Formats: sequence, structure tokens, C-alpha cells
Amino acid sequence: MRMEEIVEETNGKNEKMVEITLKIIGPARPSRLHVPSSLRVHDLRKLIAGKNRLPVENLKLISQGKVLHDREDEDDIYIQLNDGDSLIVAVKPKAPSGLDIDDDEEDLKFQLPQSTSRWKKKLYSFLLNRLKLPDILLMAIFSLSLKAWILVILWFILAHVAHKWDLGPLYILGTGFCTIFLNLGRRQPGDVSAYSIFNEDFRELPGTLNADAIDRDIRTGQF
Repeated sequence: MRMEEIVEETNGKNEKMVEITLKIIGPARPSRLHVPSSLRVHDLRKLIAGKNRLPVENLKLISQGKVLHDREDEDDIYIQLNDGDSLIVAVKPKAPSGLDIDDDEEDLKFQLPQSTSRWKKKLYSFLLNRLKLPDILLMAIFSLSLKAWILVILWFILAHVAHKWDLGPLYILGTGFCTIFLNLGRRQPGDVSAYSIFNEDFRELPGTLNADAIDRDIRTGQF
């Protein structure tokens, strides 16, 4: 989108023009640019890239110490500008040819899949941007299924009841035993357990070291 098209679009919304200062990181001198007072960050990025002949895909804009993003929760982000505002423009260097390197730190953070529902994206944005929760906690929150969350909430409710009746230690022990038994696997026909007591005729696995094996090796002179 060219400057004329953006101005024509914003004029229909009665947006006035303002003059901002661009401070490009590097040897370039600061420059001035006339833009609408309110416009999408994506359009502002294109205007700056076109005026200074910079690659728009590697362009980062910083306003008042914050990096400007084009979209949030699949919605375009608008920025309000005033006369005399300054923007810092940074150009991310391209990776060497033949190497697939992305230095953008956003790629290293936990991100929701594209197929995630809209309300989950809104919740993720609120927890990340407003509450500033760490990525590891966000990963734990959004990795659990709805059934798992119901069980967690139910566990805390019952824990309060157990504490009220002075059954806290028993409740913790019961939780541990239930967790163990619910996560026990099922053996297929013909499989042998590592514990001979669970096998037919108490059959042991080959190579099992126990008192009988040590006694047998001593008697035969193999120990």
C-alpha cells in the first residue's frame, strides 16, 4: 500500500496528518515523515520501509521502549501518533546464505497453535501481556486438557474438605497411591514382569541377580 492510498483511506476517517521523527539505528541521520495520526502498525511499517528503502520483513519499530507488533490475537493493532513523536527503527540483519537461522526471540517463546480457539488466544494474550506470566507456566496451563483441569480443581476442593476434617496427610497419601495405580500399565499376553512374584510359577527374568543366584555361583565356583 502506497502513501497516497493510506492517506486517502485515513482521510475518510477524519484523521489529521502529523510529523514524526525516525531514528534509524546505524550511521543514517534522523529523518522526518508525515503520517496520519492514527493508522495500523502494518501500514506504518510499510511507509517507513518505502521511504528509507528498507526491507519491510526485517524492520522493527520501537515506540516509548516497546516493540510495535502488527497484529495481536488476529486483530490489527493501531497506533496513535502526535506531532513530534519519535520512533526507533531497527533493521534485523539477514542470515547468511545457506543457513536457516532466525534470531527473532519470539520464535523461542511458547506459542499457541494456529488452530487454537479465539477465547484461548484472548486468555493467552491476557496472561502473557497483562499478568506477565513466564513461558513455562503458560505451557503448563495450556498443555492440560479440560478434563485434567476439572480433576485439578476437584482435587483442591477435596483437599480443603480433608484439611477441615484433619485428614490432610491421609489425603496426600491416598492421592499418591491413586496416582501410582492409575498409571500402571497393562501387560500384553506373554509379557513377563520384572518382579517374579507377579509371574506364573514365580518365573524370573534372565540375568536376575538375587540370593539364590549368588549361592548357586558360589557353589559352582563361578563367583
